[in-house]
Order: sequence, then structure tokens, then C-alpha cells
Amino acid sequence: MKTPDKKLSAKSISGRCHTIIPVCMILVFFRVMAELPMASAQPVLFDFDNAPIHTSLPVNQIVSGVTAHFSATGSGYSIREANVSGFVPQGFAGNIIYPNSIYLSDLLISFDQTLTDFSIMYSCQELGCDDAATMRVTAYMNGIYTGTNTKTASTPGTWPVDKLQCSFPQGFDSVVVHYDSRPPTCQDYGVIFMADNIEVSALNATSILKQKILIEDIFISDPASRFATISFYIYQPETLKVAVYDITGRLVRNLSDGPFDRGEHQIT
Repeated sequence: MKTPDKKLSAKSISGRCHTIIPVCMILVFFRVMAELPMASAQPVLFDFDNAPIHTSLPVNQIVSGVTAHFSATGSGYSIREANVSGFVPQGFAGNIIYPNSIYLSDLLISFDQTLTDFSIMYSCQELGCDDAATMRVTAYMNGIYTGTNTKTASTPGTWPVDKLQCSFPQGFDSVVVHYDSRPPTCQDYGVIFMADNIEVSALNATSILKQKILIEDIFISDPASRFATISFYIYQPETLKVAVYDITGRLVRNLSDGPFDRGEHQIT
């Protein structure tokens, strides 16, 4: 039977530690953390194979519950076959996004969910070049600038292929894909690009390692000896790491690291 004076909150334990003994100073830093497994958000792939062929943007695409709205500036883009130019860039397949003209045009993509990661496979018009153009992706959240990133094709040549990507943990819901600058020395190029295989990852609370307290009624027996019993109750089965730290935050000992069933537990 537990007595009321044995039930200690973290605050009350801390207060008493200054008046008892050094062993209690150690136990006050006893940590019980519910460590949920890392569950990375699964990437969602927009490959345009089910998009309406020969249709100019804007178009909407829905994949795995994520809706993307594709539009463009200038003459824009349309959904075409990957071999529309008589060849297929490496990695391209099925339907792709293809420029409607030879003039500069930005690809604009907005999403109905907040994202953390974006990538797009692109191929710029370059014919036998020794260097490649620079592409840029700029991300926004509710129209407010989040961040930007650039990419220059790592293997220049003829219609070289690479991935332009960005990652912003704070989240974004739209991007602008922009032809940023021409190849430095190439003379036979155009400021246009094809695109395929857009991958995004939605911001998801389960994609972050959570440390949440699912524990109540923590009891620590009289620490006057070398041993103490820690009792606690958890509300659902969890993997718990129970450890003792000293007042400087240095790990003293791992007491337990494994699955616990719902209910009351004791560790000595």
C-alpha cells in the first residue's frame, strides 16, 4: 500500500532533493520516455501516367490522398508522351510534363497538404554540351517564402537528366520550378525543360520521433540506501527507456530499455 507522502511529482522530487542526500540528487534526473518507433512519411510519386494526355496545364493530380495543382507561366506546359521529341531522356517513362514553346516558362505546383520534401526529375534542352544549366526550386507556405535550392546536372551532354530537390522541415505547400541560368559555355541550348516523377513527402506528426509522457504515479522509495524502487503506471503498451542521470546530465545507468505492457511496473 502506497502512502500519500511517497507519491512524488517531478517538481516535488526536485524540491526535496536539495534537503535529502546526493543519491536523491541522482534520482531526480530519472527519466522515463515513451519512444515511439520512427515512422518516416512515405514519399508520394506523381508520374503523370494517368494524367490527361495532350492537355495543357493547369491540371490536377491526386495520388495517395495528396492533391497537386500544376500550372505555369508564359506559354506553359502540357502532358505528353515521354518520346514526344523522338527520344526518351534516361529515367523518363509514360507521360511527362513537356514545354509548349521554346520560351522560358516556370512550372508552378501547389499542394493541398503541407510538405517537407520535394523532388522533380528534369531534363533541359542541351545538345552535346560540356556543362549544364542551373535549375532552381523555391518553396512557399501560404504564399510566404520558405526557402530555395538549385541543381546543375551532374553529367552534362545532350538533354541531361538530374533531380532538383528541396527539404524544409518547417513545411511548405507550393513550389516554383525555374530555369535559373544557361550552361556557362554551351552554345546549343534552349531555356526549356521536360519533367517527370515528382516525389513529395507530407508533413506528418508520426514522421518525428515523439517523446511524450504516458506515465503517471511515479514513486521513488527512500533513497537513503544504495538501492531504490521506482514504481510507475503507463496507459498503453510502449517501448520505454528508463535511465538514471546525475545532476550534470551525465548518464549513470540504463535501467531498462524494452517493451512494457499497460499497467503498473516496478524497477529496482
